[in-house]
Amino acid sequence: MGQHYDVMVIGAGPGGYVAAIRAAKLGLHVAVVEEDRAGGTCLNRGCIPAKAMIHAAETYRSAREADQFGVESGRVSFDYGKILAYKEETTDALVQGVEQLLAGNGVDCLAGKGTLLAGKKVRVTTEEKEEVYAADHIILAAGSKPLLLPIPGMDLPGVLTSDGLFRLQECPESLAILGGGVISVEFATAFAGFGTKVTILEALPRLVPNLDKETSQNLKMILKKRGVDIHTSASVQEVAEEDGRYVLRFTEKEQKREVSARYVLCAVGRVPNTEGLFAEDALPDMERGRVLVDEKFETSIPGVYAIGDLIFGMQLAHTASAQGTVVAEHLAGKSASVDLSVVPSCVYTDPEIASVGLTEEDAKEQGIPVRVGKFIMSANGKSLISKEERGFVKILAAEESGVILGAQMMCARATDMIGELATAVANGLTAKQLLRGMRAHPTYNEGIGEALEELEGGAIHVMPRRKR
Repeated sequence: MGQHYDVMVIGAGPGGYVAAIRAAKLGLHVAVVEEDRAGGTCLNRGCIPAKAMIHAAETYRSAREADQFGVESGRVSFDYGKILAYKEETTDALVQGVEQLLAGNGVDCLAGKGTLLAGKKVRVTTEEKEEVYAADHIILAAGSKPLLLPIPGMDLPGVLTSDGLFRLQECPESLAILGGGVISVEFATAFAGFGTKVTILEALPRLVPNLDKETSQNLKMILKKRGVDIHTSASVQEVAEEDGRYVLRFTEKEQKREVSARYVLCAVGRVPNTEGLFAEDALPDMERGRVLVDEKFETSIPGVYAIGDLIFGMQLAHTASAQGTVVAEHLAGKSASVDLSVVPSCVYTDPEIASVGLTEEDAKEQGIPVRVGKFIMSANGKSLISKEERGFVKILAAEESGVILGAQMMCARATDMIGELATAVANGLTAKQLLRGMRAHPTYNEGIGEALEELEGGAIHVMPRRKR
């Protein structure tokens, strides 16, 4: 039997390593078990490498379009091998940073596959050995893995998940993407920027269906303008290999159609990574593959908690981190420092998309009277300077009180600016309270001020509506 810990965490992704570090900072004796590298999917195969690819693609596109600013850049090209090296360097630096933080905070890092055993024990298995540890509390943070559609042809070599796409050593000349969610549109943005012919097939009537309808419509127009072929309400029946390419046969508006590409990316979502996570006599209550937890994230097994992609809820790295923080604080007898009901959502397309709280559709469905302040970013000085594409900031407030209930942005730096609105929603702030803070000029952030002013009776840089 190995050591006994106050807390053991299975999984060192954004939920697990944050929980471990927070618990250690609060004085608990902590160990984290990880069979791969620290950082989990987000750092190694998801958020960070994808955003690095998007940044490289945006830099390439900016260089090609530099003449609009009077800059003559000549012939512009890219070296895909160097882009991959840049992606790996970024990931490696962040992984090393997480490892140093774990070590610096006194967290024991146990390499191997972690399996929950009965009696609040964890078996850690490597190729050479296995050892069993005990803990007062165990946090399950094993994350998720890509979901593959149950249709013929998904086992063909050119049908990839995001993991396989990152391993390609050459930029694909064409790529068909199954699914039109966040992962799909981010990869479409990156590879279309490199000149790949991208096709998106989405089963639902619109792209990124969980977003505000206006945002989804604008995103579709921008992607199509950049050469992305988009099919919504498309039901894919099969993938077949023909002459070194992959043919996707699907039905769109009751019409049988097909498209072909050199590679196919399956980006229809992710499922909990529970393989080998539980011993037969240590299986918590589950539903549709996800672990069930109570309001404190405790499973049906006392002293065992689950967070992140293992449970129902938004599958976001920052959600998992916040949950990990709250669980660690609970185990240390502290009050929660984060409001888990307010979750900002970000899409790293160009322009960026960010939202938090209620949308207009949500408010209508729930019967909540709201006022809406909207500012079109084409009137924003910083947006004009950088020649940004169409974008907007939209803020919803309760009709009577003026308390901010939600916000949606589609503009440059939206993912950085959404934090201000998340803070407002979490703390019940009003539009008037937010307007007391002066915003610098020229900044993209002025768009938030204009939308707030529109809520309160009229923005300075918005033409007044004509009275009839």
